[in-house]
Amino acid sequence: MTEARVRIAFDQVSVRFSTPKGAMHVVDDVTYDIRDREFVSVIGPSGCGKTTMMNIVAGFMRPTTGSVTLDGRPIVAPGPDRGVIFQEYGVFPWLTVKQNIAFGLTLRANRVDAAEREEICRRYMQLMGLSEFADAWPRMLSGGMRQRLALARAYAVKPQFLLMDEPFGALDAQTRSAMQDLLLDVLAAEGKTVMLITHSVEEAVYLSRRIVVMTARPTRIREIIDVPFPYPRRPDLHESPAFGELRAHVRQLVMQEYAQQAKQHQPQPS
Repeated sequence: MTEARVRIAFDQVSVRFSTPKGAMHVVDDVTYDIRDREFVSVIGPSGCGKTTMMNIVAGFMRPTTGSVTLDGRPIVAPGPDRGVIFQEYGVFPWLTVKQNIAFGLTLRANRVDAAEREEICRRYMQLMGLSEFADAWPRMLSGGMRQRLALARAYAVKPQFLLMDEPFGALDAQTRSAMQDLLLDVLAAEGKTVMLITHSVEEAVYLSRRIVVMTARPTRIREIIDVPFPYPRRPDLHESPAFGELRAHVRQLVMQEYAQQAKQHQPQPS
């Protein structure tokens, strides 16, 4: 079987920020790639630099040294080929459900005619279980429904890449599990390349093809793990011994890095 081509490539990426106390080294010499239609999760301690890496892929910022490329070209700005989904839902409260989904389709980069826009809205409202709420305001929706709306809006403009930063972090356990299964179902039908930032080991193992485990700041790659479970994945996978073993391994790596992070914040003896 031919290996899928590399779409996103990190090459010796480092990031430093200027602060009143001097330079803060956030990312240190990171190299990895994400292949076509691959689901890659990035996990590590809070504040280690995971979102910084996603922001570079999104085009919101650039590395201090090294490069991040998309199809071999440096990423220098946001683009319609990359859909970004945040934990805070990212929906416009002044637009209805249908208007939120249609919004991106009215902008120059993704504009379509009224008939096609109507069909796209219908498709994604149905896919996300929002058809009955087409004229509802976001404030009238539950948290899970608002996140489904955010997914629908991101999908409607047909990005090749989904960049997801803790998209289900604010949801209760049952809703989070349902959203994970919905995401997998949509990806099976649509085919996307996904970069997921998460703090949940369970989520990373369940959703991903590969998991990139990051160290405490300045973040480096601790380990890249191939997840052996075939797609489609179903909830009973969580109960399998192999899933439990991999979950325990990833959790151990992450907790070791949290311990290292705690040591970094301990006051030094004078």
